[in-house]
Amino acid sequence: MPFSLKDKVALITGAGRGIGAAITTRFAEAGAQVILANRTLDYAEELAVTLTAAGHKALALPLDDLSRDGLHHLVGKAAAAANGQLDIVVHNAGGCPWGDVEELDEDQLELVLDLNLKSCFWLTQAALPFLRKSNAGRFLVTSSISSRRAFGGGTHYSAAKAGVNAFIRGAGFELARENITVNGVEPGFIAKPGRGRMGQPDAMAELSRHIPMGALGEADDIAHAMLFLASEEAKYITGQTIIVDGGASLPETGYAVEDRWGL
Repeated sequence: MPFSLKDKVALITGAGRGIGAAITTRFAEAGAQVILANRTLDYAEELAVTLTAAGHKALALPLDDLSRDGLHHLVGKAAAAANGQLDIVVHNAGGCPWGDVEELDEDQLELVLDLNLKSCFWLTQAALPFLRKSNAGRFLVTSSISSRRAFGGGTHYSAAKAGVNAFIRGAGFELARENITVNGVEPGFIAKPGRGRMGQPDAMAELSRHIPMGALGEADDIAHAMLFLASEEAKYITGQTIIVDGGASLPETGYAVEDRWGL
């Protein structure tokens, strides 16, 4: 079976819903023991129960604190639950309270940096002793095409994700000789039916008009890319990101898409 994770242990943050839940499910189906960490523990526990009922090994843990101490504590609990084994860490947790540059305050900026960028450093530090013991340690991050594109009200998020991509390159270089790879996936617009304004059918249809492939992506599109990067088949890839966006970042503007197909 290609992209097997048999006998591997994977910790996934932000694992309760959406992209995180899809990554967790695909990893479990590929044979990994999965440890789900989520700020809303109920979501992670519900998914863990479903995966366990399907014959997979799954455990949910709370993701209460993204500080250095909090993430060291999380990794310690995850490793202890798996008898000291930890082969793959996926940092999918993140987020952004939207706001214009002019209106940002220090707390808002710090929150976005903590959620999306600084936590990469602390989680890597905590996981390194265990990844070093693995035959093929993997540290993976969910980045965003926001790292290279501008979005109104999301400059702080774009800056944080650009930092994430720089982190991936730097950490990938530093850890290469230890057989630990560091990579990421940059999602474009991923469908979240029913969740917020952008999850409504009319909004999703309007967004689809500006995507060359004509549709929003699905959470599984990101999960499949993550599964590849976690696998043995990706052993010679490090410091890289895979853009999964249906071509959304290719044209100069959305108008180029409309002009090309006469929308």
